[in-house]
Parts: sequence; C-alpha cells; structure tokens
Amino acid sequence: MQSENSSDAFEQLDEQTQQMLKAAAFDTLVSHFQSRTDVQNIDVMNLAGFCRNCLSKWLATAAEERGIDLDKAAAREHVYGMPYEDWKARFQTP
Repeated sequence: MQSENSSDAFEQLDEQTQQMLKAAAFDTLVSHFQSRTDVQNIDVMNLAGFCRNCLSKWLATAAEERGIDLDKAAAREHVYGMPYEDWKARFQTP
C-alpha cells in the first residue's frame, strides 16, 4: 500500500540514488527503442513529441554541458545500437 507521501518518495532519495535510477530508466528506454525497430521515429514523434534522434541529441548535449567529449554521431550510435546509416538502411520505412 502506498503512503500518503508517496509522490514525494523520489525526492526524498539522495542525489546519487536519484541519478542512478534516472540512468537505469534511460538505459531501459534506449534498450526498448533498440528492440522495437518496427517503430518509426516519425510515429514516436507524432505521438510523444520526441524520438530516438531527440534522445541522442539530449545525450550529446548533457555530455557537452559536463565537458565530456561525446559528439552527436557517437550519441546517436549509442541510442540506435548501431551506426545511424545502418539503422536507416535496415529499418527505416519510406
């Protein structure tokens, strides 16, 4: 049973634990996108307002903001699980 303050439960966690959980959720989202190659970016964008390309841009921006060298192509390859051009050739529909 949830406590009355369950909506504050995440905020009550220490910063390191919050970051660990956020990272795990991001990894799960990326893994899900990698396994769902049948889902096109345009479909996700139309329904959710973001897509795999957005995730890769956000990852590259987060790295840049922290002084970490991770270009957009490397971030995109991480999100797609392969080079972007390979993914497009294999899975993107016309």
